[in-house]
Amino acid sequence: MKTKNDSLLRQTQEKLSNDTAKNPITVVVESKNQGGFFTKVFIRNHEILSDQPHGFNGQNQGPKPSELVLAALAACQETTYRIYAEDMGINIDEISVELTGTQDLRGFMALSEEVPAGFTSISGKVFILSEASESDLELLQKRVDKYCPVLDDLKRPVDVSLTVEKLIRECE
Repeated sequence: MKTKNDSLLRQTQEKLSNDTAKNPITVVVESKNQGGFFTKVFIRNHEILSDQPHGFNGQNQGPKPSELVLAALAACQETTYRIYAEDMGINIDEISVELTGTQDLRGFMALSEEVPAGFTSISGKVFILSEASESDLELLQKRVDKYCPVLDDLKRPVDVSLTVEKLIRECE
């Protein structure tokens, strides 16, 4: 059985404290449109497909980008719960997340400057199968809510800088 000092959290904290862990880290994602709304997203050696549903003139070959935001939050919640549960000595037998995002399309479709283009709200549930007490799970949730990176990204302003670079077609 792992001790608290053997947890991934404690091991990483130690590496960060003694400067043996690479920090800060940089995450790179590239996408390449495949025609219409269909896009391939490349992350390390992984490929994610994204598209719009048929009702939005897509071919429904993958989740739409806003669904990928929810997927990122759900997966990050599961990961963060596992990391902090291990550190707290809480065994999680099963974990799953169900999220619902609400979007008013008037913002995205430029019909109202008062309506955000993205989600107006995200709600959800984390389902945990564990022998842990309710109070331990409440403490775990507080830690996860504080330290989940994707939740943090969604709850606070993040500096984002995007530029456009015009490509020049090479002569054939």
